Parts: sequence; structure tokens; C-alpha cells
Amino acid sequence: MQHPAEHSPLGKSSQYIAEYSPELLFPISRTTKWAELGLDGANLPYQGVDYWNCYELSWLLPSGKPVVAIAEFAIPADSPNIIESKSFKLYLNSLNQTMFASWDEVQATLASDLSAVAGKPVAVRLRSLAEVAEEGVATLPGQCIDDLEISVSQYDHPQPELLRCDAGRVEEACLHSHLLKSNCPVTGQPDWGSLVVHYQGAALDPASLLAYLVSFRQHADFHEQCVERIFLDLQRLLNPQSLTVYARYVRRGGLDINPYRSTAAITGDNDRLARQ
Repeated sequence: MQHPAEHSPLGKSSQYIAEYSPELLFPISRTTKWAELGLDGANLPYQGVDYWNCYELSWLLPSGKPVVAIAEFAIPADSPNIIESKSFKLYLNSLNQTMFASWDEVQATLASDLSAVAGKPVAVRLRSLAEVAEEGVATLPGQCIDDLEISVSQYDHPQPELLRCDAGRVEEACLHSHLLKSNCPVTGQPDWGSLVVHYQGAALDPASLLAYLVSFRQHADFHEQCVERIFLDLQRLLNPQSLTVYARYVRRGGLDINPYRSTAAITGDNDRLARQ
């Protein structure tokens, strides 16, 4: 079956346009992948947001002097569309030789254009390099499970049957791993990420979670769908009172993508990790 991104600029030669061109943005409906996961967009089992961070944002002041900034975009997880990443990059590059009167004008333009394509309001925050440098680099919460001994032989698709829990014991725990890897479903390029699971429910076996995450290693899917699949598999296993799953992916083309999915409203910070 043809992937919804096949008609996008992804994996194709593209002309880089340096003047404002919002028509470059390419929407991809979430409906296809929701259906694949057995989800109804009108009744999703999670709340969430996709944080995108742009490290290659620039525009011109009325004087002709360029400005550089770092941008954060918060796209609602229930928006009808995601924005294809290469089209996002091409659109952002189209600001390079475009004049704006102020930072507020840039922010308002980005919010308007991205909201129109996503189908729901997209929050935009612009920061100077000094502000981002002052924030520093964060570490993930909870226990890192990467040093646990596991045996792995299958990498082609996620294997939820590897997950184990003690249904007779309820606990609250936070686990994380830096060993998440999947592949772009269109180009085959690797996507590297760090994953956090915070839950209250049946006690999850950390080693089984690590083996399960490694089974994504050759799986082809977008960042958002990988996190949604992990959330759903853990929800079915743990019968949790609360569950939050999020991934911090390494950037490509000046953009990193960080999907958050939770049974509660997302309050997590968009903190930059060492690999980001």
C-alpha cells in the first residue's frame, strides 16, 4: 500500500526557495495511521502534543540584516494532519531572504501558516541563541534501562509479545532508554531517539521493555506513530491508572520531532537532550 507521504517532497530532489512560500507545506492525514492502529480520531485514548524544534531559522530585518533564532512548534496530537518534515524544512528555508518588521510578525506568520496545514492551532515560540544556551542540556527522568542484559534476534517490526508485567503488583515508575531507533517509511533513513515511559499500573518488567524497544530497530514508520504504538501496547498490558510515553528524537535537516502521548494533559517541558 502506498504510504501517505509518497506524494510529498520527501526523498525527492527539491529546489530550495529563499523567499516566503507557505504553499511548500505538505499535510499528511493522521487518519490512515490511526486506522492502522485501530484508533478513532474522534475518540483517541490519549492526549498529546508533537514538539518540533527548529535550529536553522533565519529571516531579514527591514534594514537587510539577517537574524537567526531557534523555534519551538507545538502541534496538537489530535490535529487532522501532521506536516511532512521535508516540506516543513523547505518552508522554513523560504523565510531566509524574507523581510519581517519584528520577531512577533515572524511568530504570527509561522503560527498562522502551520495551523492552517495541521488543521488545529499550532503554538509557536521563538528564542534567541542566548536564551537556549542558558537553558542548558537536560537529562531524562527515572531509571535508564539500557545496561540491562537482554537477548534480541528480531528487528523488523515491533513485538509487543516481548513485554512482561506482574499483574498482581501495582506500582508507579519512570523508565527511559536511548536505544530507540526506527526508519523513515519513505526514504529508509534511520531515526534515532530516546524514550520515556512514566506509568502507574501493573509492574512492568524493565528488561522486557528494552527488548520491545529494540524490536523497532528496522521498523518503518514516522516518529508520531512509533510513540502511539508504544503507548497503545503498554496501555493494553498494564491497565494503567496513568500512562505517559514520549520520545526525544535526534534532529534531521535542522528539525527534531518529539511526540508526547498521555492519559492526562501534557505538562512536560520541551527540554533539549545531549544528542539534540
